Amino acid sequence: MPLVSHSAYQPPFYMFNGHLQTIVPSLWRSVPDVRYQRERVETEDGDFLDLDWSRRPDGQATDTLAIVSHGLEGDAGRPYVRGMVRALNHAGLDALAWNYRSCSGEMNRLLRSYHLGDTDDLDFVVRYALGTARYRRVFLTGFSAGGNVTLKYLGENPARVPKEVQRAAVFSVPTDLKSSSHHIARLENRIYLNRFMKTLREKMRQKAALLPGQVDLTDIDTLQDFPQFDDRFTAPMHGFKSADEYYEHASSGRYLSGIRIPTLLVNAQNDPFLPASCFPREVAAQSPYLFLETPADGGHVGFGEGAPDGPYYSERRAVEFLTAEVPR
Repeated sequence: MPLVSHSAYQPPFYMFNGHLQTIVPSLWRSVPDVRYQRERVETEDGDFLDLDWSRRPDGQATDTLAIVSHGLEGDAGRPYVRGMVRALNHAGLDALAWNYRSCSGEMNRLLRSYHLGDTDDLDFVVRYALGTARYRRVFLTGFSAGGNVTLKYLGENPARVPKEVQRAAVFSVPTDLKSSSHHIARLENRIYLNRFMKTLREKMRQKAALLPGQVDLTDIDTLQDFPQFDDRFTAPMHGFKSADEYYEHASSGRYLSGIRIPTLLVNAQNDPFLPASCFPREVAAQSPYLFLETPADGGHVGFGEGAPDGPYYSERRAVEFLTAEVPR
């Protein structure tokens, strides 16, 4: 029954609520001491993915790779990704932070983008990394949307997951996308939603410029929330009939019972993005593989412990869980 009964996380005194625990790390954290080597790989459908590699700092070879999946409208350069990469490197692991389609600074080529249930691209990245013949073990970690993709990948078809993928640790995950999409639209969360909507609309404009006549931008500025945007763009571009069908298919919560490797899910109880349905206590209580930790504090993709630029609890906890002899 892998319900973690006690969390060691304690926020610093100046981050005294979930909003501060979310905003301070996002806006005021810097992680300059990570050096990426970017590689562009062609996908089987004629598109591309940009992969950012970071080898362990001592230059020694390792047989273990950790793959990091970023959040909605994020990229490998975000501080929370760089902080995790740094922690993994210092623990003796190579790290690979991959950028979703349209998220690496260049619009992808096709009439599609990324979405929160797209496990095929994660599977492609895993198999590409294993194809280098450098690694015999792979760990997965992800934040928010990237955590949802990771959990869905592990649970929807366990037989597809290569045996080298041995553990996972994810943070701030909206396991119920429909409820989460409405939760973030609450008045107190509009500052976050508006920021996401701004970048999503801009990407649709870029896509329309890249593919003239294939993207209808009529009334795009009237779309005010995720269900409206996803119904108009995300769902039809990726083969779904509606936003509701997309949310049903893409939500990792329905696949958690299928996970077959030790997996840590850490969702803070004061996360402003997550409704009660994103705390799958019953599933974790019945699963021998899903370890659910629900600290009182942490915010969304937060978990800072001291100064904004220092190490974070999410990084320490991920390394602890992924590298422990017996995960706990």
